[in-house]
Amino acid sequence: MANNKITIYTDGAAQGNPGRGGYGVVLLSPPYRKELSEGFRLTTNNRMELLAVIKGLETLKFDGCEVTVFSDSRYVVDAVTKGWVFDWEKKSYKDKKNPDLWRRFMVLYRKHHVRFVWVKGHDGNPENERCDRLAVAAANSGDLKEDAGYTGKEEG
Repeated sequence: MANNKITIYTDGAAQGNPGRGGYGVVLLSPPYRKELSEGFRLTTNNRMELLAVIKGLETLKFDGCEVTVFSDSRYVVDAVTKGWVFDWEKKSYKDKKNPDLWRRFMVLYRKHHVRFVWVKGHDGNPENERCDRLAVAAANSGDLKEDAGYTGKEEG
């Protein structure tokens, strides 16, 4: 039977906020390891932090996985662990930033058993540092996509 315990490390980056951005993801399900990254022309740091988590969850092949997500984003981690996103969802994300991504996240979140762990950024955690390098490299790459959900109203 496939191992359904997955560890996902994520990070997002933006140069200028808004500005060019990218995300980096490391998925671990020993013995397997997968890295993901993508860059965007105009986005925000928080969008990239959340998109990293989404992309990690979208990569999972089976529903019902036991997932631990490590992120240095208080925005993402606190929204879930403190229950804010569930209240936002009940109010259809009225007056909240990044509703397109939060809606996408909630569908994925409900398919799995997801636990979030906040890690201090730039503090020597090897996988978090790897995600940061992937995110920055993606933001600096010549292959930048359009962040179709970015409206210009977002901050941070």
